Amino acid sequence: MSRRRSQQTLERLRAAARDCRSCDLWRPATQTVFGEGPADSRRMIVGEQAGDQEDRQGHPFVGPSGRLLEKTLAEVGLERDALYVTNVVKHFKFELRGKRRLHQRANAAEINACMQWLDGEMEAIRPRYVLCLGALAAKMVIGSDFRLTRQRGTWIRIGADQWAIATTHPAYVLRLSASANGESARAAFLSDLTRFAGTPDEEA
Repeated sequence: MSRRRSQQTLERLRAAARDCRSCDLWRPATQTVFGEGPADSRRMIVGEQAGDQEDRQGHPFVGPSGRLLEKTLAEVGLERDALYVTNVVKHFKFELRGKRRLHQRANAAEINACMQWLDGEMEAIRPRYVLCLGALAAKMVIGSDFRLTRQRGTWIRIGADQWAIATTHPAYVLRLSASANGESARAAFLSDLTRFAGTPDEEA
């Protein structure tokens, strides 16, 4: 698929996702948070679900997790603008506590309803290398048998000429930042992204 056709396909998907009513997550959410980046990118990043700042601004990974991700990508020599970045779940699911919107995990039905958009993005872009952030993203891209605790940081073939690697979500690294495990969590995250910046062939 040419870059122009890929871009046109993504635009059609984005427009359709904007009006998606396949589950009820659209009701309280501000907007759909669709993926962004070059239609011909060889590298794609898949997160778990849109968060509070993503919901407010309409762009993926623009909150604290996004800042950590962008900083770490720069450390390993990757520019975020050269990558296609998206989430499995395109709406923010939350519980209202006073004026605070507390993040809630999407359930299986909500995740399955949203997979049509990620499948469409994968088909339009056809990235060669995919980075999965968090267990949910890894299971949706790599397969339900994937275990982040055992297989993180390992290249796994997911197609004829397509590979994926998984690591923890940057939100997890941030949660541990003030703890005794904070430094090791940050180092492991950096190590995984360093491998993503390379290729499986380089490790053969």
